[in-house]
Amino acid sequence: MTKVQEAINDQINAELSSSYSYLAMSAFCEAQNFRGCAKWLRIQSQEEYAHAMKLYDFLLARNGAVTLNAIQKPAGKYRSLTEVFEASLAQEQSVSKQIDALYELAFKEKAFAAMVELQWFLTEQVEEEKSARDIVARLHLVKSDPAALLDLDRELGARSVESAK
Repeated sequence: MTKVQEAINDQINAELSSSYSYLAMSAFCEAQNFRGCAKWLRIQSQEEYAHAMKLYDFLLARNGAVTLNAIQKPAGKYRSLTEVFEASLAQEQSVSKQIDALYELAFKEKAFAAMVELQWFLTEQVEEEKSARDIVARLHLVKSDPAALLDLDRELGARSVESAK
């Protein structure tokens, strides 16, 4: 297996891990009665799964071998809603670094088809980070104001799968 295929397999597993992590964040928010945040995070989990499948399908289309590894248990407890979304932002920043490194490897290895596929991910990560950063900023702004938190929860709950694409 080539270095690029191995790295894409690593990224598939990272995206699945990210999906799993968002699902745990969603469950935490649901338990705290922040159902809008829980919905937003659940949709985010579905997006991360779709990202993994995009890479999975790319590898298969290139006659590559897919290798799935064990996924580490995600954090399930947080001190606050702000901590949940700070973890989300940190996760997205980490994924961005992974995608950048994967793109750099594809460039060095002259894996041009992979570079084209990864262009989409580069753009997607800018959007993902911005979205998480905006929510964190708003949570810092409202702090623990119950009315403002409920408004934000309601707003995040309006997210739909279609708007996430």
